[in-house]
Amino acid sequence: MSTQTSGMAIETAGLVKTFGETRAVDGVDLSVPAGTVYGVLGPNGAGKTTTVKMLATLLRPDGGEAHVFGHDVVREADEVRGRVSLTGQYASVDEDLTGTENLVLLGRLLGHHKKAARSRAAQLLEAFGLTEAAGKQVKQYSGGMRRRIDIAASILNTPDLLFLDEPTTGLDPRSRNQVWDIVRAVVAQGTTVLLTTQYLDEADQLASRIAVIDRGRVIAEGTKGELKSSVGAGTVHLRLRDPDRRDLAAGLLRRALDAQVQLEHDPVALTARLGAAASDDNAAEQASRALGELARAGITVDNFSLGQPSLDEVFLALTGHDTHDSGHDPHDSGHADGSDHSHDPKDEVAA
Repeated sequence: MSTQTSGMAIETAGLVKTFGETRAVDGVDLSVPAGTVYGVLGPNGAGKTTTVKMLATLLRPDGGEAHVFGHDVVREADEVRGRVSLTGQYASVDEDLTGTENLVLLGRLLGHHKKAARSRAAQLLEAFGLTEAAGKQVKQYSGGMRRRIDIAASILNTPDLLFLDEPTTGLDPRSRNQVWDIVRAVVAQGTTVLLTTQYLDEADQLASRIAVIDRGRVIAEGTKGELKSSVGAGTVHLRLRDPDRRDLAAGLLRRALDAQVQLEHDPVALTARLGAAASDDNAAEQASRALGELARAGITVDNFSLGQPSLDEVFLALTGHDTHDSGHDPHDSGHADGSDHSHDPKDEVAA
């Protein structure tokens, strides 16, 4: 397997990691094109973090193989480390140091002379909107500011590949948007980003291709459009005037659309998902015919919309549960200190 000629930043085949009786990663195959944002989407416990740790040479695979820019992650770990950077789920900077002190310290550790380290720190602080907070201790930063300083620390030396492991977990919408803008800017400069997330809208916003992972396995992979098309041509959302007629409406929709119909928590709302056999061209025609059936039955529709399936619907259709259901991966279990309590030192790749 050679990514040097294939244009791939990452290629894995049958990647496996076990912890005791738990098979946290169970034969993962990935092909990540260079220069893109590649999303790995799944709930807590799906195996996302463990996969990232193997690709970043922090854990030794128990089976399969993985290459980063053509380098084997076990046999050529040093070469891989020279080309990647990782921002984990928890801040890696020193909270007792200021933003500037953190970046200068890390810059010096990476081999920059003092003047160059200060210059690079100032450049990143300005780019990430942290100049005014540069002299404050990081423990005084908001959650969004902490994530930005963490990503800044990861790109002091511009990596060829940046792993972002759930970078916006717990952030408010404004801070999430700021992190998204940073990710787009990093990719625009030529860095490949592998982004793990349990937020479907985040994958939808950022990733050009997405792997859906559940219980340690990749269960679907493709562009956003391909994944959405795989579960149907569209989704019909209806709000009725009379809640007592919802069951009748659901039956009519099932027959008219040959579709799965879901009754929403709202007593006058229901959703019908058109089957994968329905094309984009005839989805509107089918929906119009269904509305006619409802009208002939005397059922009044107050609100109607037809849209492409969301990634939420894709994930639910593929897995049978949503992205907040937990799985079994000990690295994705969300310990407050970010530690892995099942970790075995023999799993580490030798430095």
